[in-house]
Amino acid sequence: MPAERLESLFPNLRQAGYTITSVADVDYNCIAWAVGDTRKWWEPLPGFYWPPGARKEYSLAAYLRVFTVHGYDKIAIYADAEAIPSHAARQTASGKWTSKIGELEDIEHDTLNALEGEAYGTVAQVMKRKSARS
Repeated sequence: MPAERLESLFPNLRQAGYTITSVADVDYNCIAWAVGDTRKWWEPLPGFYWPPGARKEYSLAAYLRVFTVHGYDKIAIYADAEAIPSHAARQTASGKWTSKIGELEDIEHDTLNALEGEAYGTVAQVMKRKSARS
């Protein structure tokens, strides 16, 4: 069951509240999802898409550059204990957060701490800009 798998990876998820919003998909990941791309897996490694102008490295600075160049309304970047980015979530118009969980499902979660823990670490940076829709 997808819910059991997600809740075993993220112990805070059930208590925080969430909804599965898609089926599992290996074509894209959380970084792509955060900028609205469901066609490519974004990763700073050979063989994957990584935006021109962004350093090909796992660093908060590189990830901040990706989101600065490609746009966002409100993004949260998670990082592990060594400050290596591990996940990104995007805030929806409702105020909830949406995440693509690796090769698994997309989910909508009520809080950022729903995904904090061993798998993704903690929120390292929240980026916000004025929405293009405003």
